[in-house]
Amino acid sequence: MTCQIVWFKRDLRWHDHAALAHAAARGPLRCIYIVEPGYWQLKDTALQHFEFIRESLQALNSHLQALGGCIEIHTGEAIDVFERLLQESPFTEIHSHEETGNAWTYARDLQVQTWCQTHRIQWHEYPQFGVVRRLKNRNQWQAAWEQHMQAPKAQTIEIRFARHPNSLPFSMQAPSHLKHNPPQRQRGGRPMALAVLRSFLNARSLGYRGGISSPLSAPDACSRLSAYLAYGCISMREVVQMTRACIDELPPQASRHRAGLQAFMSRLYWHCHFIQKLESEPEIEWLNMHRGYDGLREESFNQAYFEALKNAQTGWPMVDASVVMLRETGWLNFRMRAMLVSVAAYPLWLHWQPVGEWLATQFLDYEPGIHWSQLQMQSGTTGINTTRVYNPIKQAQDHDPQGLFVRRWLPAMRHVPDSWLFEPWKMPDNVRSSTGTEASPAFQIHTPLVDLSLATRTAKERLHALRKNDKVRAGQKAVIDKHASRKTFSTRRSSAKSQTNSAQLGFDF
Repeated sequence: MTCQIVWFKRDLRWHDHAALAHAAARGPLRCIYIVEPGYWQLKDTALQHFEFIRESLQALNSHLQALGGCIEIHTGEAIDVFERLLQESPFTEIHSHEETGNAWTYARDLQVQTWCQTHRIQWHEYPQFGVVRRLKNRNQWQAAWEQHMQAPKAQTIEIRFARHPNSLPFSMQAPSHLKHNPPQRQRGGRPMALAVLRSFLNARSLGYRGGISSPLSAPDACSRLSAYLAYGCISMREVVQMTRACIDELPPQASRHRAGLQAFMSRLYWHCHFIQKLESEPEIEWLNMHRGYDGLREESFNQAYFEALKNAQTGWPMVDASVVMLRETGWLNFRMRAMLVSVAAYPLWLHWQPVGEWLATQFLDYEPGIHWSQLQMQSGTTGINTTRVYNPIKQAQDHDPQGLFVRRWLPAMRHVPDSWLFEPWKMPDNVRSSTGTEASPAFQIHTPLVDLSLATRTAKERLHALRKNDKVRAGQKAVIDKHASRKTFSTRRSSAKSQTNSAQLGFDF
């Protein structure tokens, strides 16, 4: 008797899992996950991603074991693994969710598709988010998103597991070359995802509006679901439906709670909006969304500036503290992420792709569709978004006026008097010597790499001069037709500024 193959990728759950539900209805299953060596050689992968996946698969395996089955961990390139499975026991169907990943996974899926056609295997793919494959017209997207979110969750009634002799105990070892596993990162698995979601819906969402901008309040005020959505520990549809149900159940006087959840709902929409961009145009991972911006920064990349940024040595305390927090936790709130990219793109004038590859390894919740769309948007290469330049000194004044954030993550700042908090490099020598900030490298105060005002002004002038070019202006329409949002706002202002502000929040939740 042939079995059904369920191929888990970035959908590491068992509830509302369309591939699992459809496969279970058609026959006995083999549930597999493939550790692909080629994937883990990529520049946008890190040990923290592998370990989060491993933890999520352990939770999935425990659930399947309770039902009499398991998740099989196979190592090798996908078509080689499928070839081995086919030789072990016959199958004619593979079930998986659609994946909007990076260029490598896109090419891998094309190879799997060819292999399936050659072996007369039916590969059934099911939508993972509110993302539409082969979308012909962006005008149709919003309705499709809403239809997906309102549909009943996929129900797995009964699972029969195929018996095979080569099933091994769960084992998954990280490749030895992988680095970077933040000590304070979130842990993977559906049970963790549900606990985080419930704590947000029931309590933490009260601080969502007004709390997600500051790096001090954001770790609690944000939903913290981004990593669990990125790896499919919980489905987007489940989050949307649970959030809407919570809003409906709130009493009339719970206005603050309702406002927080409604704002969160808007971010969930933007999540899929950005992933759709990469689905519709995979090339934005490595090419400017508006090709009129080719050559803007590519030929003038300053490696010394890039190394200083990665090592938290730019000299701007808010930037360096954000880099350290990201390095230690794998997470950073949206405004600080946007500030990092803005500083890289404007005063440091760094091309977005190398910066994006580095940040991909730092973000536990790295979601390619959101990531590359946002890198380009914050760097000004989409050609259709308002230029958003974040002044790191002003960000510190607005969101860390007492220096609690920078002093937590930068030991040197703990010795800096309040009066020099925002520009510590300007401290007179007598003040600096009295604080001991030059006593050791650990307490060194760095001078900014560039004059912030001059470098930012020069960068904006270069960008705006290009935007005035007739050919560049003529190319905007094609980008708008392919990628711009058609979302209408019933509870918010629908001005262009409002939509731009909402869009830039798409980094995380």
